[in-house]
Amino acid sequence: MQTLKSQRGMTAIGWLIVLGLIGFFVLLALRMIPSYLEYATVSSALESLQNEPGMANKTPQDIRILLGKRFDINDVKTIKAKDVDIVNQGNAYLVGVDYEVRMPVIGNVDVVMSFAKEIEVTRN
Repeated sequence: MQTLKSQRGMTAIGWLIVLGLIGFFVLLALRMIPSYLEYATVSSALESLQNEPGMANKTPQDIRILLGKRFDINDVKTIKAKDVDIVNQGNAYLVGVDYEVRMPVIGNVDVVMSFAKEIEVTRN
C-alpha cells in the first residue's frame, strides 16, 4: 500500500490542462501584440506633430494630410487620417484619436481593445 508521502507530481490530465492554458494565453498574446504595436505607431505620429516646424500656419486639413502620409508610411491600417479629431482651442489644436480594435481569438470569441490618445499642438 502506498502512503501519501510517496505520491508526488501531476497527472497527465493535469499537465494537459496547464499546457492548454499556456497555449491559450500565447495565442491571445500573438493576436493582441500587432494592435498594440500599431497603437504605438499612431501615438508616435501624433506626438511628432508637437515638434513639427511651421505648425502656426497649418489648418486642420493640413494636419490630417500630414498624419495621413505618416500613417501610410508606417502601414497603419486600423485608423485613417479622417478619423482623427482636431479641435481648435485658441492658439492650440487638440488632436486626438479614439478607436477600438476587435480581433477574433477562437471561433466566435473576440477580444476588444480600446485605444485613445490626445495631444495639444500649439500654434506659435
